[in-house]
Amino acid sequence: MLNLKLETKNQKPKSGREQIILYAPLFIWICVIFFLSSGQGSSVRTSLIIRPLLEFLFPTAPEETLQLYHGFIRKCAHLTEYAILGLLACRAFVSLSAAALRKYFYLLAAALVLAVASADEFNQSFNPDRTGSAVDVLIDVTGGLIGIVIFTLWLRRALRRNAR
Repeated sequence: MLNLKLETKNQKPKSGREQIILYAPLFIWICVIFFLSSGQGSSVRTSLIIRPLLEFLFPTAPEETLQLYHGFIRKCAHLTEYAILGLLACRAFVSLSAAALRKYFYLLAAALVLAVASADEFNQSFNPDRTGSAVDVLIDVTGGLIGIVIFTLWLRRALRRNAR
């Protein structure tokens, strides 16, 4: 379980097992993000799943509407995958041994989200099935910030509950 004490003193270093439990989900999720930024996550591929569902739900919708819905779903997926990244980064960084870094875990998490989002879009710019977009970086960072805010609010609530 997550240690909810954010003291200013240095904590004892985490064991190897504890570090794996904290950082493995974060690294695995970053790998998932980069996998999805490959051709596997292209609009052509996702339309194989999303398009039949949209046609079932909206059988009389014109082509332009279905394309608009598909694009909206893809942008929501960007937002969601980076919100998860923000949550996992906070979870890992809030337990850092160095008090100075732990105090600003949310800034470290935001920096990681920005770095991954930028690298993701840069990577997509080299893939003929994908396009790199500054708008997508903005959507990704917004999702990451949502995850960071959710984690921070949860942490404050948990700390208040433990103080009672």
